[in-house]
Amino acid sequence: MEKPFLSPTSSQPTSAEKGSSAPEFLTVEEAAALLRVNLKTLYESIRLGQVPGVLHLSRSIRIRRVVLLRWMPGHSGPALGEKR
Repeated sequence: MEKPFLSPTSSQPTSAEKGSSAPEFLTVEEAAALLRVNLKTLYESIRLGQVPGVLHLSRSIRIRRVVLLRWMPGHSGPALGEKR
């Protein structure tokens, strides 16, 4: 199944995103797969506050899919997992 694309410069979801059955919130494992990064790297980046759209629910972490797709990892400061 093809993943919907959300333009980083757009504040509105594309038509593909609107009609998508993709979940609104992702687990850390799903987000790591979407970003194609190591799971430990993503957990460390979340701990350092580098990842937007993160929700801490008791002992669970969820990440808003739309926010993650709009985020441009290469333009936000240090690489994922690097300390500032």
